[in-house]
Amino acid sequence: MKKVIIPFDGGHFSDGAFSFALDLHKVKPVLLTGIFLPQVDYARFVFFPTAFMSPLYMPIKETFDDTEVDGNVEHFESLCKENNIEYTIHKDLIDFAIPQLTKETRFADLMIIGSEVFYKNIEANESSEYLSNTLHHSECPVVIVPEQFKFPTSIILAYDGSASSVFAIKQFANLFPELCLSCKTILVYAGDEKHPIPDKENIEELVGRHFTNLSIDKVTMDHNKDFFINWLNEHENSLLVSGSFGRSGVSELFTQSFVIKIIREHKTPVFIAHQ
Repeated sequence: MKKVIIPFDGGHFSDGAFSFALDLHKVKPVLLTGIFLPQVDYARFVFFPTAFMSPLYMPIKETFDDTEVDGNVEHFESLCKENNIEYTIHKDLIDFAIPQLTKETRFADLMIIGSEVFYKNIEANESSEYLSNTLHHSECPVVIVPEQFKFPTSIILAYDGSASSVFAIKQFANLFPELCLSCKTILVYAGDEKHPIPDKENIEELVGRHFTNLSIDKVTMDHNKDFFINWLNEHENSLLVSGSFGRSGVSELFTQSFVIKIIREHKTPVFIAHQ
């Protein structure tokens, strides 16, 4: 049984995040932990590096109403009981919310974040930095999901030759062996015609041991990154598996800004794991 956590802040409740957890539970039972915070930009103040300088300080919005948190807790409990999900609730983290939420990820297999709720209180030009820091400090893999989606029937493995992209693939395979067997899977490398797929034989040997219905595709970009987004949107009910934004530089496609763009479209769930 996996331990899955979902953070909720203020009056925001992500139906998409809970729906994804429920679908995982239907595949194999999970322990679901709801983490309830006051209405703050938790993506910034929980994971921003400077936040750890003052662990007792967390700016709460002046309009905060603690009844909103209580309402979320009741709704979460009701949904878990209705769907026979074993659950726990962690709240009253106001004084120590910054280090505690990070610590929660240390003792979890997976964190699920609703992408639209995640961005609700964040300026558009800052969201990339917020998300980057969230993922950098999370000590477990993260799935970022839209509010409206269908549970994945296909898996897209973003491979750029980097250690981080391989690590994410292995993390996904270890966490979700059932999906590896049941879902159509495409290992995709995006680049130009001049560059062959890096370590092609090695990556084929690895993914072939975990993913049953597997194909390997090289997408020629010609410096048109929107081409891949259109390619991805053609693969309905898919989930994208990505490492830490392709830091190796092997591929010009799987960069931080590009993955952020996919998430902001609120169409495709994204699984991200970093070392």
